[in-house]
Amino acid sequence: MDQQRDFALTQMRKSVEKLGSSAEGYGDHTLIRFLIARSMEVEKAAKMFVQWQKWRSAMVPNGFISESEIPDELEARKIFLQGLSGDKFPLMIVQTNRHFSAKDQIQFKKFVIYILDKTIASAFKGREVGNEKLIGIIDLQNISYKNIDARGLITGFQFLQSYYPERLAKCYILHMPWFFVSVWKLVSRFLEKATLEKVVIVTNEDETREFVREVGEEVLPEVYGGKAKLVAIQDVELEPLQNGSN
Repeated sequence: MDQQRDFALTQMRKSVEKLGSSAEGYGDHTLIRFLIARSMEVEKAAKMFVQWQKWRSAMVPNGFISESEIPDELEARKIFLQGLSGDKFPLMIVQTNRHFSAKDQIQFKKFVIYILDKTIASAFKGREVGNEKLIGIIDLQNISYKNIDARGLITGFQFLQSYYPERLAKCYILHMPWFFVSVWKLVSRFLEKATLEKVVIVTNEDETREFVREVGEEVLPEVYGGKAKLVAIQDVELEPLQNGSN
């Protein structure tokens, strides 16, 4: 198996060069994520990797998204970063009742990058390995129709699928109201099978207990059955994630 993996990595690096780019400076763990996302098909993985490089250069030319670029999105204080789960995955929470559809879509996309970059970076132990994953919680409690943003949800999941392959460990959806079911069905059409399999919709007490057990009481905020306090993502201090490192 290791020989097959090493061969695939070697071929992928060659394929990336044929596409006019380079995988120099990127570790095996990073390239493996792209290979897994494309079922170990080298050419497809190389194409995905090069597309990611071009996207990253265009969207994050400075290497990271600064908070000054996303003031409107940060003002709502709707994203929380809670530390590491029992499995050592960083926990990110979205409280959707604080969210409204963005008027500035470019700023919103940069906000999504800021969230994902910072969440992933919070898992680093001195340096990035390249295989770090995250846990997401989408909390739909107390939402109304004005908070519904199918386009925003689709953007978030598409970014994960296209530009953060194999970064999502699991995504929990809490307190889904009846009127959101049709929205989720729409969003689900844009999700790959591998992504959908990582989404857990928590609907009853047994599932809630399992959710708390899997995430861990120490990192989970009190409002979700844990022991921690909610921490807004902008209040968490980390070194900026440098361009090309994920």
